[in-house]
Amino acid sequence: MPPSLRRLVAWAAASVVVVLFLVVLASLAITPAAREALAPREGEGGAVAVLFYALSAVALLGAAAVAFARNIVYSALGLLAALLGAGSLYVLLSADFVAIAQLLVYVGGVMVLVLFAVMLTNKITEVNVSNASFGLFGGLLLLVAMGPLLVAVALLTPWRDLAPGPLAPTTSALGDALLTRWLLPFEVASLVLLATLVGAVIIARKELKEG
Repeated sequence: MPPSLRRLVAWAAASVVVVLFLVVLASLAITPAAREALAPREGEGGAVAVLFYALSAVALLGAAAVAFARNIVYSALGLLAALLGAGSLYVLLSADFVAIAQLLVYVGGVMVLVLFAVMLTNKITEVNVSNASFGLFGGLLLLVAMGPLLVAVALLTPWRDLAPGPLAPTTSALGDALLTRWLLPFEVASLVLLATLVGAVIIARKELKEG
């Protein structure tokens, strides 16, 4: 079988699988949830809701720029916008410690490092990527398969509304939680970060030796 015909058959089979997945998802999950969905509740809207949707749009547009921009500098700036939007959402949710950590660590540290690495790397646009790609059609298949599921979860899930409590600092509560109930996941995350740093050092030493 020629490679082009084999690829066509593979994409046709993938399309059939995606269509069957959507049919099963619509019949078993989306349709019953849509029937039981409640009408819009009173009191929704207002300045807080408008601000929430505006910040969410900033984060989503930044993420889209990361994925679709052809210039790597624009992708880095899109990531900056996405991180700023997420940090602003934390501020809106009164999560002061998480918002400050987001801005200081990711926006102030990681993003500056990424921008410097992109701008100071010589001939970065001439690098040939050897990883295989599914192409535009594969991305569209993934979008069609996952998009309705994510939209249904966001719109049809009966989210529980909680009355907002009084504004209070959350740093002490987060510190107690990380050192008591969530101590083991916190230490596992630190080991993962340590392994990442060790791997980065090994790769850098290998490049120095080859040079």
